[in-house]
Amino acid sequence: MTPARLTIAAPLLFLAACGGSDQDTSETAPASPATATSPQASTSNAPAAFATCRSCHSVEPGKNGVGPSLFGIVGTKAGDVPGYNFSPALKASGVTWDRQTLDTWLQGPMKMVPGTKMVIGVPNPEKRKEVIDYLESLK
Repeated sequence: MTPARLTIAAPLLFLAACGGSDQDTSETAPASPATATSPQASTSNAPAAFATCRSCHSVEPGKNGVGPSLFGIVGTKAGDVPGYNFSPALKASGVTWDRQTLDTWLQGPMKMVPGTKMVIGVPNPEKRKEVIDYLESLK
């Protein structure tokens, strides 16, 4: 290998080694003895359809990420999660999150509220139902 290739390859090999096991244990770990309302239990009960959501959203109270925490979101007004900087469009939307509004939102967030930050939807109706059922359990 030439020195130039070694210079490029070495950091890539280092980063690859940082990944640890290829096995994702988040879905296969045994359920915690915690109650169904704790964030730990809520995370272990997440449906597979929630995996995409998890890349931006936490289900821990008060822990915002790229998107706001979704803990206790059902029944609240859009734009009301403390500590999260919502788009002006979503803050002004007047939406209250319930089954109907969540279903519409997940079909196409930017169609429902043009100017929102969220761009990823859940086109499959069965998967939307799974996600909404899960969100309702986060209390």
